[in-house]
Amino acid sequence: MRNLEIAKLFNEIADLLEIKDENIFKIRAYRRAAINLESLTEEIEAVAARGGLTEIEGIGKDLAAKIEQALETGRIEYLEELRREIPRGVVELMAIPGVGPKTAKLLFDRLQVDSVEKLEALAQEGKLLGLPGIKQKTVENIVKGIQVVKKGRERMLLGQALPLAREIVWILEELPQVEKISMAGSLRRMRETVRDFDLLITSTKPAKVMEIFTSLPQVAEVLVHGETKATIRHREGIQVDLRVVEPECFGAALQYFTGSKEHNIRVRELASRKGLKVSEYGVFNEATGKRIAGATEEEVYRAIGLPYIPPELREDTGEIEAALEGRLPNLLELDDLRGDLHAHTNWSDGHHDLEALVEAAHRRGYEYVIVSDHSRSSTVAHGLSEERLIEQIGQIRALNKRYTNFRILTGSECDILADGRMDFPDRVLAQLDIVLCAVHSRFKQGRAEMTARIVKALSNPYVHILAHPTGRLIGERDPYDVDLEAVFAAAKRHGKAVEINAQSSRLDLNDHHARRAKELGVMISIDTDTHSLDQLENMTLGVATARRAWIGKSDVVNAMPLEKLLAWAHKSRHHLAK
Repeated sequence: MRNLEIAKLFNEIADLLEIKDENIFKIRAYRRAAINLESLTEEIEAVAARGGLTEIEGIGKDLAAKIEQALETGRIEYLEELRREIPRGVVELMAIPGVGPKTAKLLFDRLQVDSVEKLEALAQEGKLLGLPGIKQKTVENIVKGIQVVKKGRERMLLGQALPLAREIVWILEELPQVEKISMAGSLRRMRETVRDFDLLITSTKPAKVMEIFTSLPQVAEVLVHGETKATIRHREGIQVDLRVVEPECFGAALQYFTGSKEHNIRVRELASRKGLKVSEYGVFNEATGKRIAGATEEEVYRAIGLPYIPPELREDTGEIEAALEGRLPNLLELDDLRGDLHAHTNWSDGHHDLEALVEAAHRRGYEYVIVSDHSRSSTVAHGLSEERLIEQIGQIRALNKRYTNFRILTGSECDILADGRMDFPDRVLAQLDIVLCAVHSRFKQGRAEMTARIVKALSNPYVHILAHPTGRLIGERDPYDVDLEAVFAAAKRHGKAVEINAQSSRLDLNDHHARRAKELGVMISIDTDTHSLDQLENMTLGVATARRAWIGKSDVVNAMPLEKLLAWAHKSRHHLAK
């Protein structure tokens, strides 16, 4: 088992203990242990092998024993006992906005609610009213929350799906029977959520590969087991399809199964006008039936008169026309990014100290990283007071002296207050290299009020970047109601950037909005919003979203070298004066 898998088990234990109303310190111990496991840079198997589990902060003998049990058996008996006591569906209730552990326990004890579906039925029947603390407004909010959760269930977040798929790919590509392998489908197009995984291989012994694939420890259920196709249900609940194709058809099959459906229709229409037929088996001359292409995607596209189109663009949103006219964009690459402009430490709600963040960013080869802890109004996130922020700036400046080709930028994720003012006064913001502004409260403001609030914040000369501009959490919280056209216009007018937040649950801006920002000439910042060091890896997700938005290197502020970035920040700061 991997670090994140054991952390997930510990978090589930904490959830179940909360429902049981157990000792708060016991619950916190499991939460803390989960966080530390998520942040661990060494694989847990290696730590256990050298007897170092109790060296991990928050891991005593009892938790170490449970980790060893998980590594040996794939399960924790204490968790199994809790699961037998409390149905899993009760835990799922806590994913509904407004339903915490006490409410979940109340619903289970009084009405035997053990699923989201049962809760929805009882709410519609009016049977929740009258329970302690449950009023009509509470019921309405629960019903709305249920719809959000049900929608999120249908698909898995890209950030969750990608490591699961990569793990299977890594296993299969090591098999001597596998020649080529690739992900396909919406996962390869890097959609923000996916319904299933599609994997394609060429193989010398497909039956053997299918046997191994259907026997993997990740398999919860085998749905189909054929000679050239197998389908399994992953233990995380998502379906995985594996297909074996002939080498001469691999490119055609990859193009076909990558999609999208709309893109493929356009490809087939274009081929038909040239007297060609495109299928998963290749490109064929309709008159003769002869296959003229199929081994690679490049030759498939070339056969119908197109350059190679990157998978992220294959959504029928103008990519065919752009390809025909020779104006496909040069898309951003991960290596183009010089640094991360949104990251937290344990000065606010991060799970690591300042030095750990800096070293992790430095190891990634970045030129710079920002420290952008929360401002004073974010009390839940332990936001910094003016005094603590000034103290932090001093520590950052001292730490910078250790590095020659790397810079720690001073910053803040500064709250936009309800009236559009910034949470820190200008005299404080003026001392920072880069200032992010963000909405963290009053999400239900009306459209006009929210828009005016953000536009006012962007007019502040000391603000540089609007962080997670719509406030959405995919499958958990809808975006707040805001006129993004007006926001983008303000950002352009004042020389500000808008963020693609690379957190898996955010990816905010989404690809459609980010593309519109680019079209309007607004600069983009792609940031991880790191709270634990493993989240630095999420930059991949942010870059994927940017690529889907047709964004190139020149559109991105943190693709700039340090001096150019600071010059941009200076220009942004004094944009109004000019």
